[in-house]
Parts: sequence; structure tokens; C-alpha cells
Amino acid sequence: MSEKNISQADVAHMATLSRLHVSPEEQALFARQFGDILAYMDVLAGVDTTGIEPLYSPVQHEGSLREDEARHLRSREAVLANAPHGDGEYFVVPRIV
Repeated sequence: MSEKNISQADVAHMATLSRLHVSPEEQALFARQFGDILAYMDVLAGVDTTGIEPLYSPVQHEGSLREDEARHLRSREAVLANAPHGDGEYFVVPRIV
């Protein structure tokens, strides 16, 4: 990997823009790490990707659609049995104005 030169001044400028306090020791460390990251991007840029479709997600998304059909899984009485207040046909809730 070829090294990319990111100066400590560049790191200090990015820290200022990010409103972060970065010590001089951290600036030296981050400058080296940023340079390594940019150098690796050059390696990735050299990979031949002709004929490869873009991948928007690494997960294959199969359609989990089902036929839309109305089903009565529970009776009205069973649902209303769990309600704190009901009138036998509907839930009774406090009025909110």
C-alpha cells in the first residue's frame, strides 16, 4: 500500500470542524490512521468490477408477500374480554378533547 500523507494540521482542521478537542498525540495517531484508510481505498479502487451488478444489500430479500385476505382469528367477545371497559360490542375509552 502506498502511504497517503495526512498532516496533523489536516487532522486539527477536521477536529475543529467537528468541534472535537484532539491532543497533539492523538493528531499524530489519527493522521497515520487516516492515511492508512485512504491508502486502502486505493487498493479497493484497483479491483476490477466490470460486469458486476451493484449490491444494495448483502441480504437477499425475497418477497414475503401473501395474499391479502380478511380472516377472523378471534371473536369479538374474546377480544372484548381483555378490555378493562366494554359495552359488549365496542371498547369504552375515556373521551379526549
